[in-house]
Amino acid sequence: MRLFVALEIPTTTRENLATLIASLRAITREPRWVRSDNLHVTLKFLGEVAEDELAAVETALGRIRSDQAVTLEFRGLGFFPNEKKPRVFWAGIAASSNLKTLAADIEGAMEKCGIAREKRDFSPHLTLARLERPLPEALRKAIAENARREFGPLRTGEFHLVQSKLKPSGAEYTTLKTFPFSPSVE
Repeated sequence: MRLFVALEIPTTTRENLATLIASLRAITREPRWVRSDNLHVTLKFLGEVAEDELAAVETALGRIRSDQAVTLEFRGLGFFPNEKKPRVFWAGIAASSNLKTLAADIEGAMEKCGIAREKRDFSPHLTLARLERPLPEALRKAIAENARREFGPLRTGEFHLVQSKLKPSGAEYTTLKTFPFSPSVE
């Protein structure tokens, strides 16, 4: 099964991003836009995990703890690897420093389960679209006009193990298990 570990985003933030995506999609359908119900903050992509390895993954994730919840502010827009040759269009995240620690703890726990470490540094973001061609000028202009937009906050003390099933209509996500990592959520 194809798995990843993620933070769920709040409904208000999801609705704000859905509004943005709808306005940009009205300009062009060309990028592969992410469905708003699939928006999440990936902490670790696990890839294919055999069903008989699932219990070990869940046990390792269940041991992760933090004294503090993570806080995030979803704001700004950008591209990976850069604006000149965009492959991914994203909404940015300003996060508490313990988000990187949480991601590193998950990375280490999964490495002990035989799942390879990421080659790139953790860079929190929300993928809004995947691009295969240069941006049309009208879309580039609309993105620039929204570059500093704020979408909402998140404070959480839990993350989720999610299964991703790839389908012709797009990925379908199912939360397999939720893991509380901090008791300090108000």
